[in-house]
Amino acid sequence: MFTGLVEETGRFVSLSSSGKLIVRCSSILDDLRLGDSVAVNGTCLTVTAISGQNVSFHVSQTTNNVTNLKLGKLHPGQLLNLERALAVGDRLGGHLVSGHVDGLARIIGIDKQGADHFFEFQPPTELRKYIAAKGSVTIDGISLTVAWVGTSSFRITVIPATIENTNLKERRVGDYVHIEIDMIARYVEQLGRL
Repeated sequence: MFTGLVEETGRFVSLSSSGKLIVRCSSILDDLRLGDSVAVNGTCLTVTAISGQNVSFHVSQTTNNVTNLKLGKLHPGQLLNLERALAVGDRLGGHLVSGHVDGLARIIGIDKQGADHFFEFQPPTELRKYIAAKGSVTIDGISLTVAWVGTSSFRITVIPATIENTNLKERRVGDYVHIEIDMIARYVEQLGRL
C-alpha cells in the first residue's frame, strides 16, 4: 500500500529482455531491503537486488502488458517516481494507492498559468466512469485531485512543488502515463453488482 506521495525521482539505468529493471536512486535506500515493495511510476515492484545506488526489480509479463515499464519505452536517465510502501503508523498525506496500474492515459494538454500547471489526460474508455471531480487519481504514482471531468478527458492542477519533485517536469503532450483509479470507486462499483 502506498500514499501517492513521491519520495524521490530515480533514474532509469536498464531493463533486460528477461524483465530485470535497474533504477539509480539515493534517498529511498535508507532502510530498503530485498523483498520490499516500491512504487516505480506507480507500479508496485519487489526489490530483487541492491548494489550501491542501483536497485533491481523484476518486471513480470503481466506488468509489462499494462505499463510503460518495457523495452523501447524507457530511455537511459529517464526520471522515475519512487515511493516505498506505507508503514503502519505513517501519515497518510495522499490517498490509498495499491500500486496496481489500471492502464495508460495520454496527456492531451499542458497549460501553465502563473506558477501552476494544468494537465489534461485522456484515460482508457473503460476507466472514465471511475473519475470524478474532486476525487483522487494516481498518475505515474502521484496522488492527484481531479479538478475537472469532461466526456472523454479530465484535468488536474499541479502545484510547483509537485512539478519540481516528480517526473511531471519531463512530461509532454502525447506522452502516455500510468493511471490508477481510486480504489474506493472500484469497490463501490463491485458492491453495486452484488
